[in-house]
Amino acid sequence: MHEPDALTRELMAENETLRARMAYLLEQAERNHEIMCRHQAFDLQIVGAGSFPELVSTIFRVLPVISELDIVTLSLVDQDADIYTVMHKLGVDFDALPNLLFCEHAVALGFDLEQPRPRPLLGPYAPSQHCAAFPHPPAGLQSVALVPLLRNTRLIGSLNLGSTDPNRFTANLGTDFVEHMGSIIAICLENVISNEMLKYIGLTDSLTGVYNRRYMDRRLLEEIARARRQGYRLSCMYIDIDHFKRVNDTYGHQSGDEVLREISNRIKAELRMSDALGRFGGEEFVVLLIDADLEAATMVAQRIRASVAAEPVDLGTGEQVNVTVSIGVSTLSDFERDHAIEGVAQDLVATADSALYKAKAGGRNQVVTLA
Repeated sequence: MHEPDALTRELMAENETLRARMAYLLEQAERNHEIMCRHQAFDLQIVGAGSFPELVSTIFRVLPVISELDIVTLSLVDQDADIYTVMHKLGVDFDALPNLLFCEHAVALGFDLEQPRPRPLLGPYAPSQHCAAFPHPPAGLQSVALVPLLRNTRLIGSLNLGSTDPNRFTANLGTDFVEHMGSIIAICLENVISNEMLKYIGLTDSLTGVYNRRYMDRRLLEEIARARRQGYRLSCMYIDIDHFKRVNDTYGHQSGDEVLREISNRIKAELRMSDALGRFGGEEFVVLLIDADLEAATMVAQRIRASVAAEPVDLGTGEQVNVTVSIGVSTLSDFERDHAIEGVAQDLVATADSALYKAKAGGRNQVVTLA
């Protein structure tokens, strides 16, 4: 059998090289198809997210896996803390979302805002430069991509991607893919935040800005269930503005509205962010004090009573009116798990209402407690 000549051997070697190259390209094509399918499924997941925490949790849970990243954070522009405040009041647990970050101004994100559409920033990880985007970086972080989240040229945040591979994100890498992902995430964020804001508006009193009765009824059930699970005290205050009808009759309903707004602000000033204040209608307010026993709740009630009575309320007419409140306080004592939460909630509020009745019958401008 004849040995192949030099030309044949050269052709055979070239053929093998081509086969290997073809196999590599095929493997890469299959891998890229798989990645594309995973990202399409991810897009469907975030588009279908029905709430802010569901959307953000999906991004943090799924994106690092499908994109083989070591960290993903999300920075949102929240100039007046509106997003944070509303989400907190709607029950979002920010402790469970440590990679969700907020900044007051868009300039803090580090993009070139002179450009009509800021471009992604890709390159090596620099702790001093990227500490805001990655406050808790994983060990060995090497390269990062900061992807602007844009809505109609408005910068609403940044999607921050990090890898321990130094070659994962480089300055000369194409950005079409991450820009597309940023666009989808930006749309989803804006939609879900808008929906949450509308939900919040539907749960607040338009005059005073505090919660309405619908929200308080729902929140009370949630807090009783949580208090049972975690074993802490839950207290309720029922507050009524004394002789409020006289204010309306003497100064007019517009002045009455000003009194309601001012009194709600004075009540809020004595509460923690975890507490909840709602207007039950007319001149009545209800407060839920989280992790507060009867003694602690009574101290808060006395501070509210004193704050209201301390200074008259300025009216838009230039006049002033002295206002006082009566307050009834009760504390959750029924931790029996076989008692329906709805009934326990009604009893808690009814007890506070009974205490309020005694405060008004006893001369007003006072706090009465009932265990």
